[in-house]
Amino acid sequence: MIALIGAAVAPGIAILSYFYLRDSLEPEPISMVIRSFIFGMLLVVPIMVLQYIMQNEWNWRDGIVAEVFQSAVVEEFFKWMVIYFTVYKHLEFDEPYDGIVYAVAVSLGFATLENLFYLIINGTNIAIWRAFLPVSSHALFAVWMGYYLGRAKFSRDTKHERLFLWMSITLPIGLHALYNLIFLAVQNWLIVIVPFMLVLWWQGLKKVQRAHDFGSKILSSRPQ
Repeated sequence: MIALIGAAVAPGIAILSYFYLRDSLEPEPISMVIRSFIFGMLLVVPIMVLQYIMQNEWNWRDGIVAEVFQSAVVEEFFKWMVIYFTVYKHLEFDEPYDGIVYAVAVSLGFATLENLFYLIINGTNIAIWRAFLPVSSHALFAVWMGYYLGRAKFSRDTKHERLFLWMSITLPIGLHALYNLIFLAVQNWLIVIVPFMLVLWWQGLKKVQRAHDFGSKILSSRPQ
């Protein structure tokens, strides 16, 4: 059981540590990051209940649209909502990269507990596959979410803030939906998902650098 828990938790902790340690400007309090991670874990049960209701009470289980909505839209919306209402207005959210840190923490909290449930049901033989695909994909969707939350937080006007807030939810949903569609609609999904994940990592790391550059400008403009 200890080995199973370790296999489920290790990928999320490793990826979160990577993004947290990339914060070279003003690192967030570890207590805030852990809290966000726990909030993400707490999302798993209500989301699973909602998905169960959709499938069994509403009989919404057939078709690609239903499959994508239950996963991409529901999961990303709830993660976004937690981030927005717990950290977006917080004083510790004081530079753009913080959005990425908190979004990744919430998403990986969710992905880690979900991963534990999957491994309990299916065994540790799928642990490596789960680490490289579902767990890391949740983190990468969160990078986009957090990047645009950071842009929204430090926008100079309400119009741009609203635009970036809209992008912070719609783009992760779109990426998550595309990720799911690859598995649902492509027979030889492996030859598509690998390039897709490489592009996600490439673009995600570019977002990290842009958030740092934007944050450096903001911090340098503040009175000393």
